Amino acid sequence: MYVCICHAVPDTEIRSCIARGARSIEDVGDACGAGTGCGSCHDHIDVFLAAAHAPSELAGLPATA
Repeated sequence: MYVCICHAVPDTEIRSCIARGARSIEDVGDACGAGTGCGSCHDHIDVFLAAAHAPSELAGLPATA
């Protein structure tokens, strides 16, 4: 699915940019161009960034019951 229509950037490319170290919309834009046009995709990029960098709710649970 295309996230950035201006530069035809799919969600897979945005996820790849984040996996390679992008930590902001600007970082994603520098890496693949997404978010550097009209800006309507910024909210979607933010969701991908938050999901990738937010601590997991499961991280604090014990490994065994």
